[in-house]
Amino acid sequence: MANVSVYNMEGKEVGSIELNDSVFGVEVNDHLVHMAVVQQLANKRQGTQSAKTRAEVSGGGRKPWRQKGTGHARQGSTRSPQWKGGGVVFAPKPRDYSFKMNKKEKQLALKSALTSRVEEKKIFVLDELKLSDVKTKNFVKILDNLKLSKALVVTGEKDENVVLSARNIPTVLTAIPGTINVFDILKYDTLVLTKDAVAKIEEVYA
Repeated sequence: MANVSVYNMEGKEVGSIELNDSVFGVEVNDHLVHMAVVQQLANKRQGTQSAKTRAEVSGGGRKPWRQKGTGHARQGSTRSPQWKGGGVVFAPKPRDYSFKMNKKEKQLALKSALTSRVEEKKIFVLDELKLSDVKTKNFVKILDNLKLSKALVVTGEKDENVVLSARNIPTVLTAIPGTINVFDILKYDTLVLTKDAVAKIEEVYA
């Protein structure tokens, strides 16, 4: 099992914690990690782009000039794709980009992302993360104590003071164990977990 140091909000090491290998020590499956990221981005796409084909643009019902004898190339409609105001050849149409992954594939992708953070030593465990009031500067001070800038911060339960204090920091995202995903874990340089968040993640995914 991986042994990770535990820090307090002042940035001082106060102990260590054993991480469960079935969640934080699996064999990293790069293919599933990539697939999970692609799926999340694809599922976010609206797919509402649309343009008209030559069958849908108005006008062009009459042949612009006779077939032969004009010196021009033959034309059947002024709404052909080569004409100004004509239709688009392969016009984009509304579509659904989303696709599904199996539950076990999703779980393995998430475990792989968590494991990669442990292997790269980009995981911090806090004994607790409590703020008495909503103050962004207090949250920034905690990050400075830990020497962190861009981080995904996961707490065991939703804490409004923590969420509201961090939401104005563009390089920080807060989450709870039930909402973490592969994309966010990889997007932020460091993964910060509270001890109760570690326990819940291991409980759900072990």
